[in-house]
Amino acid sequence: MQSLDFTFAPDGGIAGKDGTLTLDGPGLDADDRETPLVRHPRKRDVWGLDVQALPESGTWSFTFDVDGHAGHGRGTLRGVGVLDQPGPPLSISWAVCALPPAGMLAYLAVGWRRNKPSEKVATLI
Repeated sequence: MQSLDFTFAPDGGIAGKDGTLTLDGPGLDADDRETPLVRHPRKRDVWGLDVQALPESGTWSFTFDVDGHAGHGRGTLRGVGVLDQPGPPLSISWAVCALPPAGMLAYLAVGWRRNKPSEKVATLI
């Protein structure tokens, strides 16, 4: 998946305003098209998307609708090119990341069998 991190600040700030973001691009479900604009987690005085994962690469459009004391405003950012996911496929990445925990479990299992703690407890009783 491709992730974006951007902020959006209308004139006069976000106090007393609300807005929605409408996405348009390849591979997008109808349910995921429109989302409310929320405060950015690190920059609390602007709206933003900390990490917005997009399902596919291609050309995307972002439409911002803002309602405030001055009325309704709309702006569209068209032709945003989203590239393919960098690096290896996710399945290979997960397999490589699973190797250290699997090695640790194997190490603990061998150590458990060599020490035979159940026999040591039985001889103490």
